[in-house]
Amino acid sequence: MTENPEWAGRARVVVLGKEGCHLCEDAWGVVTRVADDLGASRAEVMLGEVGEAEREEYWDKIPVTFVDGRRHDFWRVDEGRLREALGARL
Repeated sequence: MTENPEWAGRARVVVLGKEGCHLCEDAWGVVTRVADDLGASRAEVMLGEVGEAEREEYWDKIPVTFVDGRRHDFWRVDEGRLREALGARL
């Protein structure tokens, strides 16, 4: 398992997604709302931007959410859980 990929530290919250992914769009909406509410930075990284090992690891878990450079969640983003993770580190 790839631990704490470099690109996951681009912002407080990073969503690894891919084009045309409806779950990614949903995740980005939740991340945007929560990050904006809490004043946290956010970034979106596309699967094609990461290394081969990371693509292989995460392609079937998209979207994958990272908080403070660590994997937080995959497939769906729970708003309360994300708020808690960010609140604990603000």
